[in-house]
Amino acid sequence: ILSSGGGDNLIVNHDVRIAEHKVATLSNHTQEVCGLSWSPDGMTLASGANDNVVSLWDATASSSSRPRFEFTDHQAAVKALAWSPHERNLLATGGGTGDKCIKFWNTRTGSLLNS
Repeated sequence: ILSSGGGDNLIVNHDVRIAEHKVATLSNHTQEVCGLSWSPDGMTLASGANDNVVSLWDATASSSSRPRFEFTDHQAAVKALAWSPHERNLLATGGGTGDKCIKFWNTRTGSLLNS
């Protein structure tokens, strides 16, 4: 799956192996989507946006799906998203200049591990 996000606040998932490649349009953010990252196992998509929100989406999400988790702890746009290559379900998220903070999340439980 190839995912894109933009100024329309939407995330579009494309299965580039098929002709009708647009498989889902995900809507949760209220401002521009500026960061996307798939987990190493391909099961979870993390999205960050100018609304200061991080959303976690299941790989099986459809256009009517809601995020599995929504994190609202950042105080600025979330553009940096990085999955740990060594520890499953560990996500680092970075807020913009108004936040100046990196947060570490357990994506299985939705808990904030460190900030």
